[in-house]
Amino acid sequence: MIEKAYHDRDGQIWVDGEFVDWREAKVHVLTHSLHYGSAVFEGNRAYNGKVFRLSDHSQRLLNSAKLVGYEIPYTRDQVDAACRETLAQSGLDDAYMRPIAWRGSEMMGVASKNNKIHLAIACWHWGSYFPDKMKGIRMSIADWRRPDSNSIPCKAKAAGLYMICTLSKDKATADGYDDALMYDSQGYVAECTGAHIFFIRGDELHTPLGEHILEGITRDTVKKLAQKRGLKVIERHILPDEMPYFDECFVVGTAAEVTPVREIAGNHYTPGKVCQMMVEDYDACVRGKIDVELGWRVV
Repeated sequence: MIEKAYHDRDGQIWVDGEFVDWREAKVHVLTHSLHYGSAVFEGNRAYNGKVFRLSDHSQRLLNSAKLVGYEIPYTRDQVDAACRETLAQSGLDDAYMRPIAWRGSEMMGVASKNNKIHLAIACWHWGSYFPDKMKGIRMSIADWRRPDSNSIPCKAKAAGLYMICTLSKDKATADGYDDALMYDSQGYVAECTGAHIFFIRGDELHTPLGEHILEGITRDTVKKLAQKRGLKVIERHILPDEMPYFDECFVVGTAAEVTPVREIAGNHYTPGKVCQMMVEDYDACVRGKIDVELGWRVV
């Protein structure tokens, strides 16, 4: 079955405080963020009618906007409430949600201070990001590197930062892979085009340092789940030459959830007991089936 285009669907989208028909949720072609990449967004998932770590996502959205030079005219509690309203309006129990904020069309050019700040929230059914994910995905190495924190606000989940992700993902799929692994500006392993990465050796999980990558909410959840299992989580610089010497590998993200990896550019892994455990623990956690006592809750 061919999915309908995203602009041509039934439903309602929350825009600047009110619901509008899905097909009428539009912006002008001279919208500042469309030209200069300063839109910021989140990817949330709802399970059994509740958005997982909603307030953390809403706070990261507000933080991202500040990092790119503007403030969203809503508090975190107001963003949370709007997300809940949007989920209820959709009638879905399990759903993907996209809050997005952007500069309007009041002025054009690099300067931006007179542009109105808008916020919209859409919600739809979106299944597994990677089909047949338990088989494990195959990844290439991206031509592009994640930018240094001195060159761009890389901690912001901003639209402009995803241009090289799209280029890398499209090339990977054209070459027969599922995704691409990106290095950072110094040549260390960084992240994938839309997910973070973990390598497994024995009872240790190795994951890149977070200095030049997005502060991942799923990444944080998985780290804590692994620690509750007695696994040691090590955040460090990981050299590409180390990749052949790990036992297992998986990627994590709100869309990807926990997805095992079976190959990275000729380095092969067999998804095993740790991958299976993390997949199952994460699913149980987001669905409220286990209490991991981590200081946050499903809201």
